[in-house]
Amino acid sequence: MKKVVYLVYQWVIFVPLLILATIWCTLTIIIGSTLGNNKFWGYYPGVIWGRFVCAAALLRIKVKRNPLLDKKQSYVFVANHQGAFDIFLVYGYLGHNFKWLMKQALRKMPLVGFASKKAGHVFVDQSSRKGIVETMRQTRDTLRDGMSTVVFPEGHRTPDGKMAEFKKGAFQTALSLKLPIVPVTIDGAYKVLPIHSWTMYPAAISLTFHDPIPTEGITSDDLPKLIADVHKIIESGLKDSE
Repeated sequence: MKKVVYLVYQWVIFVPLLILATIWCTLTIIIGSTLGNNKFWGYYPGVIWGRFVCAAALLRIKVKRNPLLDKKQSYVFVANHQGAFDIFLVYGYLGHNFKWLMKQALRKMPLVGFASKKAGHVFVDQSSRKGIVETMRQTRDTLRDGMSTVVFPEGHRTPDGKMAEFKKGAFQTALSLKLPIVPVTIDGAYKVLPIHSWTMYPAAISLTFHDPIPTEGITSDDLPKLIADVHKIIESGLKDSE
């Protein structure tokens, strides 16, 4: 009976609220970033949006923060990717101003692409060497003075909560910019909206922020070990691994 009630709630109440909240968020970012500072307007409307969507979905969120994290330090946050709600979780509960490193294809999305551009997110251009160099320049100029980024190095969502192998792009970026890496464990989000399903479930989700890992002095030869270590740290925060 509870599943039926929640299913009705999902389509009659939650989905309309999600649409309205997303329109409000994108328009606020566009207008605010046009008239003011996109460091503020490109971030705080997203925080409200992320928390509102999680609350509207009746999710139970538990955040385990780390006192070693410094608001004035830029980081590369590296998280496992469990589901579609990871985006809302990051916006609502990361607790650090950040910019996405986004695929070029997202630039063409109605409202979202324009809002992302106005917010100062970096669109990654890998179509040519010139594009790669320009992307690195924009990334270097953006990720400073406490501005961070968030990356899902698996590149895709998990169907069962278990982690896949990590791609090396996020780690290469951290090494290139000499930024600390912060492993983040997302646990439970895969239950909210399973892959290939349109039926939601009001699950409990935890976010665990692990100790930052300095990258100064680490070379490309150390990259495989760094990736393996971060993978192990994130995996340690999953209930199934306990």
